[in-house]
Amino acid sequence: MGFRRSRVQISPPRFLPECSTSVSLSFSGVGTMGSRSGVATVAFLSLLSWPGPASAQEPPGSLAIVGATIIDGHGGAPIADGTIVIEGDRIAAVGPRASVAVPEGAEVIDGSGKFLTPGFVDTNVHMSLAFGRGPRVEEHAAYWAQHEALILQGLQLHLKHGVTTVRDSYGVLRPMQRVKKKIDSGEEIGPRTYLAGNIVGWGGPASETFAGFPESGISFFAERMNDEVTLGSGEEMMHMTPDELRVAINAYLDHGPDFIKYGATHHFNYPAGISFSPRAQRVIVEEAHRRGLVAETHATSLEGLRLSILAGIDLIQHPDNVGNRTITDELVDMIVERGIVCSMLINQFTGPSWQFHVRNMERAREDLAEARARDRQRRIPPTTAEIRRRVQDTGLPQPGSVMEGRWTTKRTNAKKLIEAGCIVTVGTDNTLFGRGGVAAGFLREEPENMEHQLPGKGTIFAIEGLVELGMTPLEAITAATKNGAIASKALDEYGTLEAGKAADIVVLDADPLADIANLRQLSMVIRGGRIVDIEALPTDPIALDWAAGPPNGSR
Repeated sequence: MGFRRSRVQISPPRFLPECSTSVSLSFSGVGTMGSRSGVATVAFLSLLSWPGPASAQEPPGSLAIVGATIIDGHGGAPIADGTIVIEGDRIAAVGPRASVAVPEGAEVIDGSGKFLTPGFVDTNVHMSLAFGRGPRVEEHAAYWAQHEALILQGLQLHLKHGVTTVRDSYGVLRPMQRVKKKIDSGEEIGPRTYLAGNIVGWGGPASETFAGFPESGISFFAERMNDEVTLGSGEEMMHMTPDELRVAINAYLDHGPDFIKYGATHHFNYPAGISFSPRAQRVIVEEAHRRGLVAETHATSLEGLRLSILAGIDLIQHPDNVGNRTITDELVDMIVERGIVCSMLINQFTGPSWQFHVRNMERAREDLAEARARDRQRRIPPTTAEIRRRVQDTGLPQPGSVMEGRWTTKRTNAKKLIEAGCIVTVGTDNTLFGRGGVAAGFLREEPENMEHQLPGKGTIFAIEGLVELGMTPLEAITAATKNGAIASKALDEYGTLEAGKAADIVVLDADPLADIANLRQLSMVIRGGRIVDIEALPTDPIALDWAAGPPNGSR
């Protein structure tokens, strides 16, 4: 792809240390597929090498991208030869070039050959140290002093890949709030961030409800870690009357989470104990709504999910996972009729993850055949626990178990919800921690096996995965933009490219409607009207150099 020779007048660069108020330069260049090149990126990044604090900059001025194809996020036909005008941190106008006037003195970027979408939204990430299985207590101890820096790194890796908004649906609230404050004030660069803190009703990363840890077997350090996560919203809430719960929920809300996520069941699929009665669930939802907050749930059983829907939730995290069971038509109908948002972990059963599962299916069948041969030899039928473990270990259904194949069932459920017309968003469980994360030295598996769950990368895999499951590329982009804003009841603020909304824009070198994999051909990210130097993110990398590169999974 060639760029025509151009002369551009540039105002003070955005997200970078102050420099002279105007720079005039001429250049020409040739971009290749996969490179982050173009008129604007060459102009800016040839001068500058790192993002500086936004607070050190003058407010964003006028910017116009002219001649691009604009995919506005509404789901309709793109605008060919379009122009988008940005004033400060807002979109001032968008439309065909012939109908949009460029203000005098505006910085103009030639968008010929470029494709614009709204910034992507990931509705389920985990950026803090808040996990407790296996070696993760050691992980907490090793990295706690760098906690805020690592949170910032994870958020910036999202922004690096075009994710301009994230919802962190489980984590350590207070350090995340400090990082968010730095981003919101302009001291640091990062995406718009919503925080839930603890999953209400669960006891923290080293608890029975979250990780299967009996309280008698954990250390004093782990107990303190649990308290730091729960802030009074842990397992004790399951023992409260509705009136007591109402007081406790408000005490937790006083800590300032941006939305509430509660555990309708325990964390894992088995046993999926129901955490709260119908009355208690209604109290949680009512108090969240009383403060204008979104209420969402984690439910890993069919009945647990049904109770949450009846309680009035706004969003379901990973409704594809209901305890290795196929979601019922009744539940799907209830979700559609109530307009409940479905944040699905698409990256975990499409793309590289699904290919890995398919490659292992034959080995799983062989393992099952050997197990059944042993059953015949000992002439004793397998126990219920053995059958359950076989389902979990192989991902294949077993006679004698109501649980179906693990990954196959999640994929089936996701397709069913998509085909029914649910409001689907992209969720990933992206994290820098745990398997494949910064604590890889504590682990026994290859960290590259978790690339599909790394910040930013996992989001791109998930958008691609929606197409794999049957969406058109346009529908998948709408799910990752407009629907993501709906998830936080913030569609009036961002999620589509239209006048008055936040100027969060992704600029691509190739057409994602022709091939959704062209989302990887990233040219530029604009966040709040400021051009981000994506090559310089993260600003203070601590670990995982390989995490910053483009997604490598095959398609």
